[in-house]
Amino acid sequence: MLRLPGMPLLPGAQFYDYSKRRHPRRQTLMHYQGIHMLSDRREPELVEPNGPLVDPKCPPVASEMSALWAPKISIKLPPWLAYDKQVLCFNAYFKEPLTEIYHAPYQVRKVKIYFYLEDGTMQVTEPKVENSGIPQGCLVHRQRIPKAPPSDREFISIFDLNVDTNVQIFDRIYHITGCDIFTRQFLNRAGIPVPVSQLEPNDPTTEMRKRSALKQAPKTDSNVFPKRHSFAQFLEFDRRVLKFQGYWNDRSEFGDVRRLDICYYLADDTIDIKEKFPRNSGREGPNTFLKRAKLPKEFTGMALPGQQTSVTLLNVLGSNMRDVRYVADPLNTGQKQVQHYTDQDLQIGAVLNVFGREVVLTSCDQFTQHYYREKVSCPHFFMITASSCSLLSQYGIQDFTPQPLPERSDERPCYSGQVRRLPPYNGWGSHEDSEGNCITVEPKAPQADFKKLFKYDGCILRFGAKLMSVIKENCERSFVISYFLADDTVQIYEVARRNSGFVGGEFLKRARVPLPGQEKFSSSRPEYFRASDFYIGSTVNLKDHIFHIISADEFTLLHMEQHPNEVSVQCHPLVVPQHMRFLFQFPVADIRAIMSKIRDAVRPQYKQFVLRCKPDVDLGEKITVSYDTLKSTLLSYLSKESLLNHEIVTVCRFFSAEQMPPPSCDRNHVRAAAQLELKRALWNNVEELTEHLSHINPTCKPYISEAQVRSTLRGCRLPFSLELVEDILQVLQHNAQGEIEVRDVLGFFNMTADQVPDIAPLNIAFELCPKLPFLHKGRLVDFNWFLHCLGLEEELVRDNY
Repeated sequence: MLRLPGMPLLPGAQFYDYSKRRHPRRQTLMHYQGIHMLSDRREPELVEPNGPLVDPKCPPVASEMSALWAPKISIKLPPWLAYDKQVLCFNAYFKEPLTEIYHAPYQVRKVKIYFYLEDGTMQVTEPKVENSGIPQGCLVHRQRIPKAPPSDREFISIFDLNVDTNVQIFDRIYHITGCDIFTRQFLNRAGIPVPVSQLEPNDPTTEMRKRSALKQAPKTDSNVFPKRHSFAQFLEFDRRVLKFQGYWNDRSEFGDVRRLDICYYLADDTIDIKEKFPRNSGREGPNTFLKRAKLPKEFTGMALPGQQTSVTLLNVLGSNMRDVRYVADPLNTGQKQVQHYTDQDLQIGAVLNVFGREVVLTSCDQFTQHYYREKVSCPHFFMITASSCSLLSQYGIQDFTPQPLPERSDERPCYSGQVRRLPPYNGWGSHEDSEGNCITVEPKAPQADFKKLFKYDGCILRFGAKLMSVIKENCERSFVISYFLADDTVQIYEVARRNSGFVGGEFLKRARVPLPGQEKFSSSRPEYFRASDFYIGSTVNLKDHIFHIISADEFTLLHMEQHPNEVSVQCHPLVVPQHMRFLFQFPVADIRAIMSKIRDAVRPQYKQFVLRCKPDVDLGEKITVSYDTLKSTLLSYLSKESLLNHEIVTVCRFFSAEQMPPPSCDRNHVRAAAQLELKRALWNNVEELTEHLSHINPTCKPYISEAQVRSTLRGCRLPFSLELVEDILQVLQHNAQGEIEVRDVLGFFNMTADQVPDIAPLNIAFELCPKLPFLHKGRLVDFNWFLHCLGLEEELVRDNY
């Protein structure tokens, strides 16, 4: 069907093309500028020759708005994609007239107006106000709202919403008083000035309720403490329980001392008592001694039916059942006042009358002690004067010493019997496995120490050792002893040497090695080698082979120096006494104990010690001493048994004058490796990196922190490993505060402007920036630092003066 342009839609102004034979279905989807979207444009119609041209393949473009800033040159996206999840929020109110209240002609209801930019819909919600009596929430569901007549064919847009303006939504007129920061910035960028936020008017109904509440509030008497409501007490003390331990001495024929747990609930002043049954007591069933309820102080017997009533009836009129009249007594005259136990009646040593049974309180928990120490307020269950309240409310109890339980003459002490003695070890399996077969009928596998396994997993101490033997060839063999801290096992490997006649490899399989000289077939567990038994200069006997430890690797020395006083359980807790379970792990690496030993030995001849180390040298200058000189000097004052070789190594490493050189990386080498990874991954998205940096740096600072650059590289999914990222951060330009220059970051990854020569593929973790361990620590000793920590110079000066 064709239509003439400019003519109304009337019969005669349109006609059909009967010569058309193909009627294909129109395409509903289109691909525009890399975006798959719905094609909702009409087919081209007959237009005037001089009229505007319309491209049916191009989606509708919103009208250009004058902005305060220049428009950003980018790809124009449809509104549902460009403004996705962007909402304008306005604060507004409307006045609702009231006819049932004389002093309040209207009430002010505050709302929030949301305008969704993606489709032009609006939503009006009213925040909930406590005790308002109005059903609040969503007032207008999300939809496109038409304007007020005569423009009811148009919809409300962002040009109709602004601060200090009125907007009519259906039958209500809302006055906008403010907006959030995002809304203000968005409207300003669109060229719409936003006035300053206004104050919302007060609600006359709310003011009237406040005035009436002040009038109805009772006047408190200064001499009488106000009575608290039970529900207020519940809200304040809910889930707060005072717990006491006590007993009931049952003096019947077959009675005994019953241990009890007394719980006092502060929320409603109720008490319940549970009984603790000892093992093999012969009692079973529920352990409820007293159901939760208010406990009266006096018990005179069970009340008869009809005596416990809430209302007392008086003046029974009439002689027969037909004309009987009853009058309720509001004062409950003649009703007996029953006093119940409260928190001020509970304390250690107090005796509770639990319906004729005397329950004695012996101790309490930590919360109960804190409650009675800090209790200051007056009890809510007594109407007393202020003077007496000061005596009763401030508990201030500090002594919570528990009282002992009574001893009965007919009680017999518990028979412990002799300690079970296990049969001797027969050589099958391990000692732990054999003990498990003797203790239980059903054999169980020995349990490992999982806490120790998780803590020390992967921690291996490696020592270099020599084999001590009467055979000359065996003394030239080199071994590596590995001690695994996770399970205290030892493994030995032999280092192969050419033309030695010995094949290198595993010399001792990984296992726990017992100490020599122990009886193998005994009922007690043997003691095994500990981590403290291995150090430089020690001699250990492993499986009838004597090894002399001569060195250790860098990790072993660092671990021993960083954990000199760490403790560990090396023996079975049932075999070894309590005072012998925990041992120091690495005493040879404790620098404080070593320096104290050296200080005591050098103090009588301190001057000779200094001159022997460095004769004719001014101590004011920075001087160093070699390892051999300091070792020979120390051994002249202390014997080899009192000062071990490992202790000397610890001292020289601690006061080392040689420092690890700073790691150096070639900037062009690192940049070439980074560009090689970018080319491999076909990464060319510098615009996204620039946009991300501008997002995290809105104020355009020249320098940003290193953590922000690291998150940017990982967030933009650059194909870099963690080692390469750290190398890149190291070679970038830094300022005095350690921050990285933003311009240098952008230029580092720009391959079009400045491209470095290609390099061959390499191992980034090890070859790009070599991180070799510092193996020369301790060859030279800072002698001034050593003497300063020794502290004997100050003692000599003090003694002379």
